[in-house]
This record gives sequence, C-alpha cells and structure tokens, in this order.
Amino acid sequence: MTASGSPTKTLNRAARFRKISIAGIATTGAMAAALTVAPSAAHAAEPTKASTAVTQAAKADKKSYGNNLDGWIRQSLDIMKSKGIPGSYEGLHRNIMRESAGDPNAQNGWDVNAQNGTPSKGLLQVIQPTFDAYHVSGTANSLTDPVANITAAANYAADKYGSIDNVDSAY
Repeated sequence: MTASGSPTKTLNRAARFRKISIAGIATTGAMAAALTVAPSAAHAAEPTKASTAVTQAAKADKKSYGNNLDGWIRQSLDIMKSKGIPGSYEGLHRNIMRESAGDPNAQNGWDVNAQNGTPSKGLLQVIQPTFDAYHVSGTANSLTDPVANITAAANYAADKYGSIDNVDSAY
C-alpha cells in the first residue's frame, strides 16, 4: 500500500527518525541518546483514551449551580452533605423565605442584635459572631455570600436544634 497514510509512508518516517537519532548520538554523544528515547513534547501532550475518559468523568462530577436561590440552596446542600451537616431543601427554603424572602442582601436594622451594633444579615439572617463561629470551610468567608450564609446557619441550627429542618421561627 502506497496511498497517503499507508504503512510504507509511516515506515519511511520512522526510518528518517532513526537516521536523525543516530546522527544525534554520533554528534552529541549520550545526551542525545537520552533525548531521543523521550517522546516529544507534542507527543506527550496528546491525551490517551484513558486520560480523556478520566477528564470527562471529572467534568461530569463537577456540578454547575445557578446564581439564584435554587442554585445557592442546592450548592449548600452538597457542601452540607460532604461535611455531615443535616438539612433538607424544604427546611432551608422555608427558613430563607421567612427570614429574608430570598434576598441575600437582607439586613435587619431593628432587632436587639441591630440595636447592639451587630445586625442580622443574609438569606438566613445570621449575625457576624455566629457566622464566624459556624463558618463552614470551603465556602466564602463573607457573611452575605449566599452559600456561606446558608451553610453557616445550617451548621448553627444543627448544633442548637439538630437540623435546620427543626427550625420554625426565629432562631
């Protein structure tokens, strides 16, 4: 077979490669021998079927969350699950709607905490000292970050009430 891409053409390329490699050994010595054994950078960068499958599986495992209340709750639930913090979508949603109506920038300016200079903030109306004490690693260190606020509040509720699902009023 002599058509383009045929075994003969591939063989000629391999023969040329060997000639270059042998010339390199003769010219530069043992260092060239070591270099000819290693694959070229272009060849090494080519993904194998196995590495491509692993990369695709990793992408499939990485979830995408919407930048909205539903996405924040779902992302929080995944973090909570990984950290062993109990809670359900319904429990989080119910408490968020009662505390902030779903506004991540909500702030209470009138209760005793606000009067003492520490207003409740965020989706689940957490005060800064409580956020600091119950912050969940892997989330933003910001009281009003929606996911950080939810997971810290759920962590607090788990400690005090067993779960955010057990909270039915201001906590």
